[in-house]
Amino acid sequence: MTNHLYYGDNLRVLRESIRDESVDLIYLDPPFNSNASYNVLFKGPQGNESAAQIEAFDDTWHWTDSAEEAFGEVMRAGNGNASEMLRAMRSFLGENDMMAYLAMMAVRLIELHRVLKPTGSLYLHCDPTASHYLKILLDAVFGARGYKNEIIWKRTSTHSDAKTWSRVTDTILFYAKSPASFIWNTPREAHSDDYVRVKFTGDDGDGRGPYQKHDMTSPSPRPNMMYEWMGFEFPEKGWRFQLETMQKLHDDNRIWYPRLANGELDFSKRPRLKKYLSEMEGGVMGTVWTDISPINSRAQERLGYPTQKPVALLERILSASSNPGDVVLDPFCGCGTTVHAAQKLGRQWIGIDVTHLAIGLIEKRLRDAFEGVEFTTHGVPQDLAGARDLANRGREDKNYYFEFEKWALSLIAAQPGNLSKKGADRGIDGNIYFGKTSRAIVSVKAGENVGVSMIRDLRGTIERERADIGIFLTLTPPTKPMISEAAAAGQFEMEGFSPVPRIQIVSVEEALQLRDRAVRLPARRDDTFKKARRESGGGQGSLDL
Repeated sequence: MTNHLYYGDNLRVLRESIRDESVDLIYLDPPFNSNASYNVLFKGPQGNESAAQIEAFDDTWHWTDSAEEAFGEVMRAGNGNASEMLRAMRSFLGENDMMAYLAMMAVRLIELHRVLKPTGSLYLHCDPTASHYLKILLDAVFGARGYKNEIIWKRTSTHSDAKTWSRVTDTILFYAKSPASFIWNTPREAHSDDYVRVKFTGDDGDGRGPYQKHDMTSPSPRPNMMYEWMGFEFPEKGWRFQLETMQKLHDDNRIWYPRLANGELDFSKRPRLKKYLSEMEGGVMGTVWTDISPINSRAQERLGYPTQKPVALLERILSASSNPGDVVLDPFCGCGTTVHAAQKLGRQWIGIDVTHLAIGLIEKRLRDAFEGVEFTTHGVPQDLAGARDLANRGREDKNYYFEFEKWALSLIAAQPGNLSKKGADRGIDGNIYFGKTSRAIVSVKAGENVGVSMIRDLRGTIERERADIGIFLTLTPPTKPMISEAAAAGQFEMEGFSPVPRIQIVSVEEALQLRDRAVRLPARRDDTFKKARRESGGGQGSLDL
């Protein structure tokens, strides 16, 4: 397999699975508590924050033992500049939420610097709340000369209810590991319509399109270029081209000749060279990007993820700072836009995320968008034996039980029903929204002893919650009485769709094979996992980890 998707803490994955100097390009969009939607994968049916709120980074927003540990690791990492800078920040900020975030980021930036090739680059995407602190940290880790650009992306339009200047931009910090030697493919902007209209006034109707007329006289005296051409006297300093070249240009109809009203040549003027718009590159792209629209509610690529970035944004970054076959890493890959763009452009990729729901979304997105796509997912069960192993560990450690629950829900694209926290879930492990306001409740069972009483409990939960459908997702195959009890619950009907069972029993084995197709719903909402648009690209390479 050439591409790798990891479930887990990116710090652990980087240290255990990514070797030194193996990555060509890193893009990261790390979560920060100034924007709560970073941790919200999907919205509920009324547009509110739903039970899909994943609080995997909760301890990074407060100065706790975890923050102190991260701070200590930076002090011991051997990067003197980074440790001194982080110590100075702590002296200035104290032990607050911002400092906890910066400690978490600093220890990861050191690891990201380690895995970059000498010719590699890093793009860190952030909002203005923490960008100044992150820039200082990057200066310390990469060295001040590693800084290349600060890109400003206009991600939204102005807000009429803003209390001060409307915040409409994000910041993308661009650093190179080797300041004088890094991969760079110059991106260019297309000529503006006004520029084309004013400058490219010629068009012979021969299919080559509009052209500019350029001077053909030499800028300095060139005696060997002083020859008569087609009856035109040579300019004072001679022509710009040798006679042989001039003949080739003429034969290729690339010379414009001045003519009188009657069509005869006008020898009082000089011929000019035709330069076609299709052959002329635009100007080098600047650092203010206003031409890439954000993902709105009508965007075809929208998956329902609030902070989803446009594929075009990542394509621009990947095209400028990597080449086909290069390795691209996203350690906070969220809904997978970076790996999507990498797959589309023929790059190899590594994605890391700490939530099962995100991993499930990325797997589905890639399979929907790229026919025959190949990748390896690490850290999650890949078959029934792996599922049983995770469930068995859950019997000894409750944390593993909740990991099994979240993983199982991700198989059928369900949203966690209890914020993934310990405690009473009132019989609701997950939710799937469908239609306009309809809801299916999911109950997950990892135990070996399942029975008909559990189906009755699920039926009672449906009635209490006024839900429409109940899904019983079980690791152990159901008994015949359970199947009969589920059938007795009858059918759910929605106008325009075929009836479906009100209570559906889905085995984990079925979910592994069929994914969300294991659940029968009349009209599934886009708020969960919307199907990604099929892409025509998607090259494969090799990746030696």
